[in-house]
Amino acid sequence: MTAVEMQLAEQALIDKGVSVQELMRLAGQGAAQMIWRISFDLPTLVLCGPGNNGGDGYVIAQWLFEKGVDVCVAAPHEPKTDAARHAKSLWRGKTLALADAQPAPQFVDCLFGTGLAHAVGDKWFDHFLRLSAAAKRRVAIDLPSGVESDHGTCLNDIPGFDMTIALGAFKPSHFLEPARSKMGHLVGIDIGVAAESNFGILPKPWLSGPTSQDHKYSRGLVAVVAGAMHGAAQLTAMAAQKSGAGYVKIFASPGFEAPHPSIVVEIVRDIAQLQKKLSDSRISAIVIGPGLGRDDRAKELLTAALATNAPLVLDADALTVTASQFGDLVKTRSAETIATPHAGEFAGLVTDALQYRIDDSLQLAEQSQCNILLKGSATVIVSPDDKASISALSCPWLSTAGTGDVLAGIIASRLATGISGYKAACEGQWLHSRAAHLAGPTFTPEMLIDQLPATLQECL
Repeated sequence: MTAVEMQLAEQALIDKGVSVQELMRLAGQGAAQMIWRISFDLPTLVLCGPGNNGGDGYVIAQWLFEKGVDVCVAAPHEPKTDAARHAKSLWRGKTLALADAQPAPQFVDCLFGTGLAHAVGDKWFDHFLRLSAAAKRRVAIDLPSGVESDHGTCLNDIPGFDMTIALGAFKPSHFLEPARSKMGHLVGIDIGVAAESNFGILPKPWLSGPTSQDHKYSRGLVAVVAGAMHGAAQLTAMAAQKSGAGYVKIFASPGFEAPHPSIVVEIVRDIAQLQKKLSDSRISAIVIGPGLGRDDRAKELLTAALATNAPLVLDADALTVTASQFGDLVKTRSAETIATPHAGEFAGLVTDALQYRIDDSLQLAEQSQCNILLKGSATVIVSPDDKASISALSCPWLSTAGTGDVLAGIIASRLATGISGYKAACEGQWLHSRAAHLAGPTFTPEMLIDQLPATLQECL
């Protein structure tokens, strides 16, 4: 949930009769139990801020204190909320001013949590750094202090934590860079929040295998439109095939070689011929962009693909060629459309520089009526109707040329089954990341493709 959604969800519980003190008790004791399970009786310093996140810290400290842990609280200020003051009144251990606190082997950060909108001031942050740097183990409650909750922004140059304990619900910044890399292991504590959100963590897909009634067309015919660079289209076609498509065709100019005998290559000598072939009602999904090129012929190929009534995946050069006309070109399509830009390609599709991955993607999706998969260290998938998923199964090993072509093929194979564009993009992204984990830290695109059957098997 975003910060605002979390506030509304907590207020809904309060309106039903759950007190703020009870929510704080649930959050603090749940976090304390998680800390206890992992670090047992490690001497602990809890840094408590003046708000409700600091109140959670007093609850944590008291619970650990009752377990016999050598625990101390450092506080830069007296609590400012009634719930935090109540929590402090129940604390039976030692409280020190921030300047007087000494480091402990375990540092628990309860200075600020969800809703922080500005950097922590130097007067407090210098002590925060001093105390956290000397600890062997660092735990952040809800979010590390200095992290803005909705966009992955680090408002301060914060240290890395060993664990971050989310309270009530995960926040977007738990999965968005650069904040995600600072948080260590992520765990969540349930405090009874049951409100819905348009944001989600990309789930593992559950797929259905072919039945006795299926044939190559019912499993989906994927058409790949090839351009100037043949290798990219070959990778896309192979990925679509090994992701479950029943039939894969490549439409290409003379001289194109099939990557495998089981993948059909149909030669198209002019745009009129391509338009006729793409009008085949048996085609379940079209991919265009990988290796397309950026010349006049590439523009003609793209125009032909956009004019079809088939679901469409736009990747790589197809996005560069459309540039600032993207929204106008795509929003008139009647069939599902998915665009898969990386940050550089995304910048060409919008008028302003990329600032917030989710917000900016949602705006482009609404303007273009197109599903957007913004690739990167924190891949975001959004739909025109405001749904958004963040990939938690990120894999830095995918920073290899050709892996984007593979992703386009995987998504096309899922889109060819008849599911929505948003769902196809979500499933394709999960399968892509999982295949990378199976392939290991160094691989070629072909090796990544070879892991796809095992990845799909996991989802049946």
